[in-house]
Amino acid sequence: MTSTSDTADIPGATIETIAGHEIPVVTANTVVVGTGSAGFCAADRLWEFGQDDVVMVTDKVGAGASRNAGSDKQTYYKLSLSGPEGDSVHEMAQTLFSGGAMDGDNALAEGALSARGFLRLCDLGVPFPQSRYGEFVGYKTDHDPRRRGTSVGPYTSRSMVEQLEKKVARNGTPVYDDCRVVDLIVRDGKIAGLLLLRTDVPHDGERSPYLLIRCTNVVYATGGPAGIYATRVFPHGQWGASGAAYRAGVHGKNLTEWQFGLASIKPRWNVSGTYMQVVPRFISTDADGGDEREFLPESIPDYGRLITLVFLKGYQWPFDIRKARDGSSLIDLLVYRETVLRGRRVFLDFRSNPVQEDFDPDALAPEAREYLEKAGVLFGTPIERLRAMNEPAYQFYLERNPQVDLEQEMLEVDVCAQHNNGGLLVDAWWQSNVAGFFPVGEAGGAHGVYRPGGAALNSGQVGATRAAQFIAARRTDAPVEQDVFADAAAPVVAGAVALAETAAARRASGAPDNTGDLLTQVQELMSAKAGPVRSPESIQEALVQVHEWLSNYDELISADQTSRRSMNRTFLVRDILTTAYIYLSAMADYVAHGGKSRGSVLYTDPQGQLPLVGYGQNADVELDLPELFRFSLDGGALAGEVQEAAWASPSDASGGNGACAPDQVPTAEPEFTQVLTREVNDPAGRPVFRWRPVRPVPEDDDFFENVWKAYREDGNIH
Repeated sequence: MTSTSDTADIPGATIETIAGHEIPVVTANTVVVGTGSAGFCAADRLWEFGQDDVVMVTDKVGAGASRNAGSDKQTYYKLSLSGPEGDSVHEMAQTLFSGGAMDGDNALAEGALSARGFLRLCDLGVPFPQSRYGEFVGYKTDHDPRRRGTSVGPYTSRSMVEQLEKKVARNGTPVYDDCRVVDLIVRDGKIAGLLLLRTDVPHDGERSPYLLIRCTNVVYATGGPAGIYATRVFPHGQWGASGAAYRAGVHGKNLTEWQFGLASIKPRWNVSGTYMQVVPRFISTDADGGDEREFLPESIPDYGRLITLVFLKGYQWPFDIRKARDGSSLIDLLVYRETVLRGRRVFLDFRSNPVQEDFDPDALAPEAREYLEKAGVLFGTPIERLRAMNEPAYQFYLERNPQVDLEQEMLEVDVCAQHNNGGLLVDAWWQSNVAGFFPVGEAGGAHGVYRPGGAALNSGQVGATRAAQFIAARRTDAPVEQDVFADAAAPVVAGAVALAETAAARRASGAPDNTGDLLTQVQELMSAKAGPVRSPESIQEALVQVHEWLSNYDELISADQTSRRSMNRTFLVRDILTTAYIYLSAMADYVAHGGKSRGSVLYTDPQGQLPLVGYGQNADVELDLPELFRFSLDGGALAGEVQEAAWASPSDASGGNGACAPDQVPTAEPEFTQVLTREVNDPAGRPVFRWRPVRPVPEDDDFFENVWKAYREDGNIH
């Protein structure tokens, strides 16, 4: 591997004058953006398929969710490869498709390539457990009718990244580190390249802090847009770069569909699995750590129900609105009430039992008691049960920074953003509406409303493989000529340089550097107004504020030119604001379309219902909770539809960079097309939406002779 770090020049680059600035330009057939499990998989697959004219770029090789996130037993979802129970590609596809608002061709591809992707990882050295006879055993995960889940422990995705990275290094694929995506370069509805900010280069005029990539294809493995939320379990340094794609005319899909769940915040980690199954005590304090009190009994006075619901959070970990009225997701709402509505802090206390000193396992529901009995932990305190049941889960927090000793101190938690099920639009080959642009991993919107636990890791490997297959077979052309590229890149470069210079001039004139403050403000606004609990009013409040920030961004942002971090944030905050603007607009459109509570989100509905007391003679009585928690279930009403989003640029509605080309805009919705092809006067641009039926699961002819004949002709890549 090569790296740009600590070098004055870029290996393989030429210096070109574009928009009056000398900028290094790297030319390749394909650039892979991102060095997580999906990005490295794409780069390796391209090499394996014979397309070795590939480079990788990333903002930080060691960062990202794949390498730094996980949970008690991080799951990889795959086709069943053990045991006597039957399974099939189409059955797995139907499981994925049944999550609602998922396109069937993506579901079928994820089922069909599941075994291929999984076994490839095994061959590379990821130690997935197998029986004495070679069966890759599995377990049931959430939304899983089979036993398709498997794991190598809390760092499953890290193990994947490490082995894939080694393979890419052996292939010799160049990796350019410390590069933030500023903008895509699109010409005539096709990808032409990327503009990157070199975050390791000072803005001192000695050398350009920018890097251009001239290419035919971009595989976009930048992860989910974690940067739009303050309360998140995504690791530090995982920001996403979706805003650049939206500005360039890439469409979005199912942007409203996030997954939230309980997680520790220092360090960031999902508290699923054993952490909940040992039934810790939930404590809240004031902002300074005083006024300590146990708060769950306030709304769940029945001891047996309380400890059962806490136990169930172990394998019903994501916040699921269907379980909020009389199930385990009530716990998430009560934590949300403490942290967001009451401004308090919430901790898990493993040192003592909830409600009473002695743990009473006989009060548990039968399934919970049986589980803990089989584990041999019907005794003691939560920490004693945890260490007896899963010692590595205790040791994990001792090895983190900051270190937390669960035997001695409490663990601070919140309801955190964990995964975006929606994202950038993809087709059956993970290509977007912009030709040559392939969003893979969490950046791509391949999922629906619900997904089995671990399906994201499978989807990343499948999407990366599909994109690589298509590129190697159908998109091997050389990039556009340098002079053509320079013309397309010139306005993008000029805009970026002007933004940086204006921000630096404002700081030099005495304005304070506000990049960090603005980043914090937009994140806190999104978590407070557009997190797991949303109302039409809160969405609108956030939308008005984000629109104001984005509309005035060029006149608002002030950055220290001597600080690489500050200049980096100038572009990062713009990307996050763009993303937040489109996501909030998608939420408003969802409500206007008649959308109700579904997935991992509660949409406040004054005509809806509150959670129930849930036991005894008062089981059907509503709890005394804030009206914000009153909701109506979607009930699958929109499960057969997909919401697509696009951003109509304020600067260029001609189909060049910053807008969808007319031939790339779906013609089924006239309003969608008209807005994207006419001038938009709003300085923040205008997000527009269309709703379409999901693409069904394909029912292709699988007669061997017919498939073989077509395969001989074009590899069935079309």
